[in-house]
Amino acid sequence: MQIGLSLGYWNAQPPTNLVGLVQEAERLGYNAVWTAESWGSDAFSPLVYLAAHTDTIRLGTGIVQMSARTPTATAMHAITLDHLCNGRLILGLGVSGPQVVEGWYGQPSNRPLARTREYVEILRRVFQRETHLAFDGDFYQHPHVGPDSTGLGKPLKVMVHPLRSNIPIFIGAEGPKNVTQTAEIADGWLPLYYSPYRPEVYQDQLTAAADHFEVALNLSVTVTEDNLPETIAAALAPVKGMLGFYVGGMGAKGQNFHTKLMARMGFADEANQIQNLFLEGRRDEAIGLVPNDFADEISLVGTPERIRDRLAAFEDSPVTMLNVAPRSPGQLSQVAELILG
Repeated sequence: MQIGLSLGYWNAQPPTNLVGLVQEAERLGYNAVWTAESWGSDAFSPLVYLAAHTDTIRLGTGIVQMSARTPTATAMHAITLDHLCNGRLILGLGVSGPQVVEGWYGQPSNRPLARTREYVEILRRVFQRETHLAFDGDFYQHPHVGPDSTGLGKPLKVMVHPLRSNIPIFIGAEGPKNVTQTAEIADGWLPLYYSPYRPEVYQDQLTAAADHFEVALNLSVTVTEDNLPETIAAALAPVKGMLGFYVGGMGAKGQNFHTKLMARMGFADEANQIQNLFLEGRRDEAIGLVPNDFADEISLVGTPERIRDRLAAFEDSPVTMLNVAPRSPGQLSQVAELILG
């Protein structure tokens, strides 16, 4: 089992201990560090900065919003950063919900699977640099065609020779068809949450994955002094808060991937109630309805002994990397000792 450091995206201000934290993670044996983006800080810039201050830790975007950039613009970012970090980039991609895609990026949100397939195909062609880019898809055309075209465009080949023609592409996916496609066209999968106690939820979707396919899971780790029910419940509060926000508010009624996933994992009634309450503005009540058992399944909470015992379920699952979010050197060391031994 590998371990990664999840930095996420910035809040109101940039973090102040970014370099020191990542350098310590590298020293402790963390395999990767991950950034993210939504509608604030971007995913690439912090990794460029960190590339100059680290040597071995892999640098992952978890995730780059596909609607924010054309495939060729993302390819340019990836090729540039991969050179600067000497081949340590993991290019994580994803499609957000209609609220973000259409509301912030001003792009259409229909047919996300077909868009993703075209996007990845163009990235692969650019990275391989075997020929000039000519692509005639439903969503992307190179050269551009249409009634607004000048007709003067011509196929081009990226000027910079990629350091690697096989830059690994991971995809953030939740829906069954999306995960099936991810196993087929990508090098790795970035699930938002995954329960090793319910392998049947994704078992069929991952059958097409290659032997080298990676699964990097964001996971909350909280060490407690005892395993009393009230102690575990208190430690699960942040996990329930996250679930309440994503299941209840990250998407519209009928168009929330997270709500549908919770339902597929056996909590359909709770998922629908959480969304209804959240959309009514009753956030605290929505979060309160998140079952402790569900939050416990997708995290590691308790004494070191309890965490190590529950870690066995993840080690027996398709998950290859646990991405955690310690924010101090002491927490980094504690989590590394628990997971890496």
